[in-house]
Amino acid sequence: MTKPKVLISDKMDANAARIFAERGCDVDVITGKTPEELKAMIGEYDGLAIRSSTKVTKEILEAATNLKVIGRAGIGVDNVDIPAASAKGVVVMNTPFGNSITTAEHAIAMIMALARQIPEANYRTQAGEWPKNDFMGVEVTGKTLGLIGAGNIGAIVASRALGLKMKVVAYDPFLTEERAIEMGVEKVDLETLEKRSDFITLHTPLTDETRNILSRERLERTKKGVRIV
Repeated sequence: MTKPKVLISDKMDANAARIFAERGCDVDVITGKTPEELKAMIGEYDGLAIRSSTKVTKEILEAATNLKVIGRAGIGVDNVDIPAASAKGVVVMNTPFGNSITTAEHAIAMIMALARQIPEANYRTQAGEWPKNDFMGVEVTGKTLGLIGAGNIGAIVASRALGLKMKVVAYDPFLTEERAIEMGVEKVDLETLEKRSDFITLHTPLTDETRNILSRERLERTKKGVRIV
């Protein structure tokens, strides 16, 4: 029986190739290819493992005559033409819990960097300046964090923010009152979140519904000086 062939087209931990091999697959790790190069080689593979660099377009899928599955090492799949994949019967899978804590902690780090103006202060210090009074920043304690998206990552961010003594409000059409209480957040509509939040973090996949969710009109309703991650 012929072994299924898997192409890993983005940089991943070496264990990824090992796991495929241990499960009876022939694995090629070939990264950094242009769309045309990928299109020329994809026809021989049954599976494609990607991160965010590889863009799986309709044209690439048309050339993928043997492809059965695309595995995304991460959450978002906006770099894959889902309708084209579905039309060919190609399954698209992601790993929604693989990097949730990492992503949430990064969001908290960005909140702190914005609050304390760390990037600007670092730039000025590197330039040999020390304008201390220009970078007093703000405390996050007592400030309101608005979560747009309260799924797995949003819930972890909420937990960390509550530990920092922030107030947390959340907008998510799928968030129930019971789940909001469990998370320790207040469920609100998007307009209320915009008006009340000192910090806003976004934790939504990129879809037609979420694209430009913070439009010019919505940004005009936010607090002056709101910090957005």
